[in-house]
Amino acid sequence: MRSLIQDVRYAVRQLLKSPGFAITAILSLACGIAATSAVFSVVWGVIMNPYPYANSDRMVHFSFGGTTADGYQPITITASQWQQLRQVPAIEDSALLNYKRFTITGSDLPEDVQGSQMTTNGFNFFGVPPLLGRGLLPSDAADGHDPQPVLVLRYKFWQRRFNGDPAILGKTIQLDHQPYNVVGVAAKRFTWSDADVYLPLKTTAGPDPYEFEARLKPGVSHHVAEQQMQPIIARFLKETPRNFPPKPGPLAVIGLNEQFLKAIGPSLALLFGAVLLLLAIGCGNVSILLLARGVAREHEFAIRAAIGASRGRIIRQLLTEALLLSVTGASLGVLLAYKLLAGIIALLPEYSFPHEAAFAINLPVLSFSVAVALLTGILFGLWPALRLSRPDVREAMQTGTRKVAGTVSGRALHSALIAGQIALTLLLLSAAGAAVQSFIKLAHAHLGYDPHNTISIGIPLRDSYATLDARAAYLELLRNKVAEIPGVNMVAVSHNATPPNNGLNTPMELLGQPSSEDQKIRLNFVSAEYFPLLKNAVIQGRIWTEAENHNANPVAIINETLAHKYFPKGDAIGHSIRMDALKDPPPMVTTHMGADGWLQIIGVTEDKLDDGMRNPVVPEAFVPYTLAMWQFTQLLVRTDGPPMPMIHTIGLQVASVDHDQQIGSLVRDLEHWISTQPEYAQGQLISWLFAGFAVLALLLAAVGLYSVVSYTVSQRTNEFGIRMALGAPRSSVLELVARSAVISVGIGVAIGILLTLLLQKGLAHWASATNQTLTPLLFAVAILASVVIIASGIPARRATQVEPMEALRYE
Repeated sequence: MRSLIQDVRYAVRQLLKSPGFAITAILSLACGIAATSAVFSVVWGVIMNPYPYANSDRMVHFSFGGTTADGYQPITITASQWQQLRQVPAIEDSALLNYKRFTITGSDLPEDVQGSQMTTNGFNFFGVPPLLGRGLLPSDAADGHDPQPVLVLRYKFWQRRFNGDPAILGKTIQLDHQPYNVVGVAAKRFTWSDADVYLPLKTTAGPDPYEFEARLKPGVSHHVAEQQMQPIIARFLKETPRNFPPKPGPLAVIGLNEQFLKAIGPSLALLFGAVLLLLAIGCGNVSILLLARGVAREHEFAIRAAIGASRGRIIRQLLTEALLLSVTGASLGVLLAYKLLAGIIALLPEYSFPHEAAFAINLPVLSFSVAVALLTGILFGLWPALRLSRPDVREAMQTGTRKVAGTVSGRALHSALIAGQIALTLLLLSAAGAAVQSFIKLAHAHLGYDPHNTISIGIPLRDSYATLDARAAYLELLRNKVAEIPGVNMVAVSHNATPPNNGLNTPMELLGQPSSEDQKIRLNFVSAEYFPLLKNAVIQGRIWTEAENHNANPVAIINETLAHKYFPKGDAIGHSIRMDALKDPPPMVTTHMGADGWLQIIGVTEDKLDDGMRNPVVPEAFVPYTLAMWQFTQLLVRTDGPPMPMIHTIGLQVASVDHDQQIGSLVRDLEHWISTQPEYAQGQLISWLFAGFAVLALLLAAVGLYSVVSYTVSQRTNEFGIRMALGAPRSSVLELVARSAVISVGIGVAIGILLTLLLQKGLAHWASATNQTLTPLLFAVAILASVVIIASGIPARRATQVEPMEALRYE
């Protein structure tokens, strides 16, 4: 123990004597460990510990066809069918759920809240004790009776609405004018369905459908569960066909985290690979610095060996210094990781990870950082220690403290490390270039509409507007009322027609043309103001009039893509179209008489993005919103200036028409809608982080190259002096210094180009690049070359300024 303490003290003194070396090495490690720890925190939160629920690895969803890019379509069943499913041998436990919007009443402005109704075994099923009070109990919804008016608050809603006041327990809040007693506050990570309140569910014996979640028994695979469930679901399809899709795919059992792994798993793997490259570059820097400093200390090691120091003691001393650097770098890296983690979380696509995930520099992350520190200290300190632990005492004592040209093996090792750093840096730069190029292209994509100064405001219609006429009249009055606000330029009604991802997919028929199952379009229900508000030009025909909208006339406007595909002669106007969605509308939709018939095409509008930011434009049709009224609709509001400050004023105007009518809790301007699209947010995440990591790698590689060239110059100062004393021009000295650096860098660039070309297809895929070009690679080579010239040129120029007489006295 005493000798270990002596080693640590000596290591501290040595590092303090060389502050430049110590700071450079510590910062090199800190950057790599900070990035690695931050990304590992996200990986841990999303993949390894995403849910607080009991046995969450056995919790499953049920769907037809499995997961897609947009998630999955849950299966809905009746209460009596649920009782049958509970008897399936593969299922350990399950719960029924229903999601419903409520309005907090009894205050100045009504507030929209998302409610999750669940069977009273729900909280036991999830297995997460509440933070305060209790969860839902079986007595809260006895069979054959209405549920008790009780609810559990979500933690975030409790914090936002009630300032985290624990005295809220036992008090009542009004939902739709009905008092509910607050019996509990859910745990912080209990955020199922992002609901604000959790209430007991009243199940009926009728055909009402409910979603359900299940937990499989230990050891039961998804395949076994699918086999046991398939015949039962097939029977349910015959019993209640309206609760299922018209042509359901095969039954799929989906893990709780499966959709999120598909959404962001590849991106996290890519980022983790990038930070490991960055860490390797930082560790390479430390190794270069340790080797350079070790060679400069060969005289010291020779003296220690001459007075009896064993090889093991020298190795232990050098390893102690390396570990001290690693632990210090890791400590600083963890502190930096806190800031970096917050930035990464802010860039994560909103719905690409479970909101139950806890992102923090926690014990597993700290353990990971410590392990990385110890591994890097041992791995990158051991080789220099082994190499320098056998000094040639006679040679070292004869040559003093300097060598003329250094050893061939030492120069070769430095060259190999520099080449490796350059290759990895070029790979990172190329990947960053591809990601940035793809994101810039996406950000400047032609939208086909103008999103500026426009907001989308959700209107969850109250149950009192049950009939088609009542909903239509109310929305017309609401639109006119909001349009009266000073600063509001125009208002339009849309049922889920907010671009760039909107509408209802449905099969369609064209009068006089053969029908096909492949004839599918995107259907939107809007008011006539929708097109001028979005500045979406009508290039042929006309928009329906206000009277036609009021009377729910059977008319439609189609986009260019649909017109070119089915009417290549440009004669779409006057033809008729019919949509299946209007013949067999989804639940909660009321259609106008005659909506299921033929609709006359009266106009063709310019294409706009309606199927995401990267997908090509799909055939699209727009019809008057009065043809089919939904329980939830939207107002698009264009203002003269920034629209977000006007939300409260709009809410007051909405409440002036009906004091109990709230606006949706999620209000965004259309530019924000674009930024929250998964492909946009993911592209932004990858491009920003890769660009940042690439810049760090470039700086680290430059520091490593500068260190090697500076070391070479310092070690060969005497040689350069002799050469210039014998008449060598300064240019030959400059060439001599630069040659070794150019060879190392050239080899590194060649390896980097080879790696980039080999991985180009994968890089283009992860960066979502539609076309693979060599532009990012060429740009990366140009940037790297510029940095290399600066990093190697400064010490090389210093070598040419050595005075011969001073160099000859250097020894």
